[in-house]
Amino acid sequence: MEEIIIVLQNIQKELKVQKLEIQKSGEKVTEQVTLNITNKLEEKFTILEEKHQTLKENVEQQEKRIQFMEKQARQRNTIFFGIEENETSYHNLENNIFQFIRKKLSLKLDCRDIQEIKRVGKKGKKPRPVIVTFSTLGSKISILKQKRLLKDTQYYFNEDYPKYILEKRKELQEEANREREKGNKVTIKYDKLVIFKSNNKRTLITSPESDFNSQALVINSTTRPNKKNKIKQSNPSIPRSNSVSEGVLKPSILSYLINK
Repeated sequence: MEEIIIVLQNIQKELKVQKLEIQKSGEKVTEQVTLNITNKLEEKFTILEEKHQTLKENVEQQEKRIQFMEKQARQRNTIFFGIEENETSYHNLENNIFQFIRKKLSLKLDCRDIQEIKRVGKKGKKPRPVIVTFSTLGSKISILKQKRLLKDTQYYFNEDYPKYILEKRKELQEEANREREKGNKVTIKYDKLVIFKSNNKRTLITSPESDFNSQALVINSTTRPNKKNKIKQSNPSIPRSNSVSEGVLKPSILSYLINK
């Protein structure tokens, strides 16, 4: 009887050992399976992340192309404000614009100089703005150079900017006001703020998306090379834009065009 009890105890011990070995083996299998699944998921996530980054870069490139095309499409546009809205047809509007340019800006244009004329916005008590698309960029520049003739009148005109540029310029306007309070001369060129500081240095600030901490280009304008030495200059100056300086936008223009 004692021998049977001893045999049963030995069998029970062996079963416990086998049970522990099975548990350890199961844990190893579970750990290996989990590791394999994790590795597979990481590989798939890495592939998806690379695809997402590629798509993001493609979208950014497409946005830049669209913005460039929009800028080109508006390049020959000028928006006139305050012109009386009494026309009854496109031909009347065209004649009104020609007369306005001739009388107020002392320039004589004909049908060949203008590609399209249209009013924008909802009709109300005040005359709606008029967008004029000139046939050539030269005609538009000639108009912009006469802007001073409309000073202290109800009439004014400005560049036709895309909405996102108007928003940037509105933010830059706030920075421009702060710089004027410091005594600096300020102008806004498209989506950049140019500051002429009292130490004869010009600071170029991009749009305020980076809280005005983006790269600022400082150019010393005190020493200018002679005409003969311009070709030999090792550090050429920044190329100027073909358009004239836009100056500072009137707040009413920005509010109107953004809401449009």
